[in-house]
Amino acid sequence: MFACLHGSGALTALAFEFSPVVEQTAPHTVTLDASGLDRLFGLPQDVAVAIARRASEVGVAASLALAPNPDAAICAARGFPGVSIIPYGDEAKFLGALPLALLGPSQELRETLERWGIRRFDDMAALPPLGIAERLGPEGLHLRELARGEAERKLVPLAEPLCFEDELELEYPVDLLEPLAFVLARLINGLVTRLATRGLATNELRLRLKLETRATHERTLRLPVPSLDTKAFLKLLQLDLAAHAPAAPVVHVRLAVEPVKPQAAQSGLFVPVTPEPVKLELTLARIQAIVGEGRVGSPELVDTHRPDAFRLKKGTDAFIAARPKNASVPFLALTKLSMRIFRPPRAARVALTSGQPSFVAADGIRGKILDLAGPWRTSGDWWTADPWLRDEWDIALSDGALYRLYCCPRGWFLEGSYD
Repeated sequence: MFACLHGSGALTALAFEFSPVVEQTAPHTVTLDASGLDRLFGLPQDVAVAIARRASEVGVAASLALAPNPDAAICAARGFPGVSIIPYGDEAKFLGALPLALLGPSQELRETLERWGIRRFDDMAALPPLGIAERLGPEGLHLRELARGEAERKLVPLAEPLCFEDELELEYPVDLLEPLAFVLARLINGLVTRLATRGLATNELRLRLKLETRATHERTLRLPVPSLDTKAFLKLLQLDLAAHAPAAPVVHVRLAVEPVKPQAAQSGLFVPVTPEPVKLELTLARIQAIVGEGRVGSPELVDTHRPDAFRLKKGTDAFIAARPKNASVPFLALTKLSMRIFRPPRAARVALTSGQPSFVAADGIRGKILDLAGPWRTSGDWWTADPWLRDEWDIALSDGALYRLYCCPRGWFLEGSYD
């Protein structure tokens, strides 16, 4: 048995509620395989009542027809208002009064049938098949089958939209991360199981928490590659919630994942084994929890001439750079020496002789300047809210150490030391 809905509204969504095999026959017509619905609802009349009742509940205005084959159901739904049920063997009798234009014949065939006085289904159904084959060809024979309700075909099913999300209403408000983790673990395990049964993975987790104050707390985690690692997912969510805690106790949890095809990679025989991307992402999250958000990632050059200008790009790229608030990080200068950058630069007190630095004192550094090169004046970004201007010197102190010294509107600073 097949059912057809013709009208307006969310027809496809309604059809998927009753059958996994749904065809989008036309912009305002959907056809579904209703086989097996009798086990749930009973007789065809009961099936029709159930579909019509649900259509009324969701605001779908459509005519409904049940028939032994798809095209008979389509013709009845388009031709008769309300609910129509066509018994097996009575298709031609039931459809006979419908106008032949409902079948959409070609313009040439329509003009020929008009000249013959064939205007309704029963007129077409009464014609002999041999004569139709001789005079109208295959199109005429197919039109006669449709008019008699005898055309048999398979539906061209739509792919059911994949939606992987789950939610849980909590019995009491939760304000601690540990009990919330049990809820998240349950949702994650269920969603990953559904993904795995369909041969899919995910690269994005979307968490939505409803709070006791009726506010919402939303977080989105994007992974470098698709994965099904439930333990990594849970730990990433825990670390993220620890860094971005909800403002009030949680009363409702909804978790959604983005379904994508899994990614397969084959390592080379002589290539060193690298950590799995998801585990590397978890390591990054743990480091970020220690050094602070925005201080973990891969260094990326910025399109500017500003000295030491770079940003940290989040992701599992070639290497990791963790940037604490105070640290000395080695960088390679464009000379034969390497410079060890001070982060942040060390404020310095400088004595001048004839306009040139002659003595410098900073945290842990003090001495007379025996030799220097410079100044090199650079500036830029004057058209923005954050311009920069500085004079730089390379200096050699009396103890043999080499440093980079610069002066800017904020004062004197030691930028780094040469190894």
